[in-house]
Amino acid sequence: MARKGLWANIHAKRKRIKAGSGERMRKKGAKGAPTAAQMRRARKGTKRKTRARGRRG
Repeated sequence: MARKGLWANIHAKRKRIKAGSGERMRKKGAKGAPTAAQMRRARKGTKRKTRARGRRG
């Protein structure tokens, strides 16, 4: 089973905050916040494979 990625964790926390959990997102550069390199790596992994168009099955 694949582990959840950085974006899944960010979206889950945003959802909890919106629901009124009282949590806050960490500021950029704060201890425990994702680094710029981690964000780049997470962004690179979000591309989805596209199906070939025009194929008939």
